[in-house]
Amino acid sequence: MSPRAFVVSTLAFAALFVGGLNAPAHAQKAEIERVNAQWTEFFNKGDFNGVASLYTDDALAFPPGSPMVKGKAAIGAMWKALAEKAGDPKVTTIEVKRLGHFAAREIGTFSLKTKEPTPKELTGKYVVVWEKVRGRWKLAADIWNDGK
Repeated sequence: MSPRAFVVSTLAFAALFVGGLNAPAHAQKAEIERVNAQWTEFFNKGDFNGVASLYTDDALAFPPGSPMVKGKAAIGAMWKALAEKAGDPKVTTIEVKRLGHFAAREIGTFSLKTKEPTPKELTGKYVVVWEKVRGRWKLAADIWNDGK
């Protein structure tokens, strides 16, 4: 192989390799956004077992001003209790960072409306650590607070 052919083939391989790294990151974000849409659908239907199914068995939630909540059943119960006070959740993914083949970090914003006689919109930000379990993305650590 000539030096020129070697350089061209090396550059082509490098471009394919770098492109291959970016493609999974975009796919990862799309998959996580689909799970977020499913989470919202379950929440709006009042299906908190469905919400809980989107978390890992040993997941942790860190609600603001409250103790940690551990495990999918307890997290489902936490969301059920919250749904009595607020609803209409909306989440917006700002960034998904790949942390390996089986982990990712998501940063985003959220809003929901209180169920008071005069509803108020609550807004905030969140960080989720995701784990891929048996080919599906699951929430492993979920923390949020108010403000932008």
